[in-house]
Amino acid sequence: MPDYENILYEKQRGGVLITLNRPEALNALSPDLVAELHSAFTEAENDPEIRAIVLTGAGRAFSAGFDIAGDRAPNVWPYGIPEGSSVAELLDRWRTQDRPDKWMHLWELNKPVIAAVNGWCMGGGSWYALFSHMTYASENAVFSQPEVRMISNTSFIWTLNAGYKNALRYSLTGDHIDAEEALRIGIINQVVPQDELIDHCFSIVERIALVSPETVKINLHVATMGLEMMGFRNAMVLNGELSALVHSSRREDVLRPLEEAREQGGMRGFLQQRDGPFQPEPFGPRSEKKE
Repeated sequence: MPDYENILYEKQRGGVLITLNRPEALNALSPDLVAELHSAFTEAENDPEIRAIVLTGAGRAFSAGFDIAGDRAPNVWPYGIPEGSSVAELLDRWRTQDRPDKWMHLWELNKPVIAAVNGWCMGGGSWYALFSHMTYASENAVFSQPEVRMISNTSFIWTLNAGYKNALRYSLTGDHIDAEEALRIGIINQVVPQDELIDHCFSIVERIALVSPETVKINLHVATMGLEMMGFRNAMVLNGELSALVHSSRREDVLRPLEEAREQGGMRGFLQQRDGPFQPEPFGPRSEKKE
């Protein structure tokens, strides 16, 4: 078994628990973590003792999304191109980064993935939760795509799960969604008490294990491959292309204040500049207190 540094890999109860394990960074998706995660998916897929995968996060979050706290070249205005780069390089970087390969790898696994979401589930973290074949959440789960507030893209997986109108309501604003709203719009299967979440997911793993592995594999593909035949893969390819366009549609009046806030106040200042105008959120711990 590989020596993982950013995830935990624990076989149990006929399956495996894969835990995103950067709790100090709210399990932000660094390149190393993503590489290890997909290596673990392949390892589980090739292990005949594993019948299903439970995916979760350590600490206060499933995942806060892709890691934006690392060092990066400053933008050069008025066009917002990273210093030492070009428009062509900017477009190519995002087209390469947002190719659907990693998402389709999860989607096309021949063993079901069950996401167990506790706490923050944001941006790319929400995409991993929604690409999972089933998704269960604790009552304190919060879903969102706040990156759209800083010139970034949503994912078609939200539309597939939530439906056109619900997806647009939250994909155009980055607004927070609590567990009950997530259940209402269809992005999770069920709300489960926090202290029962992992056990509940493994109870489903054990029930799956009562069915022959070939039957599970084929019936999983009835759903996933069926949606691909209807155009899902094409939608994800286009998603990647449009992602490059949205990331290159850089506006100085949006990004420069964010850069200045990061320089003056670090990530806390950056997030306050980005999310402050949207407060209070409609759901979650940053919403108005209900009587």
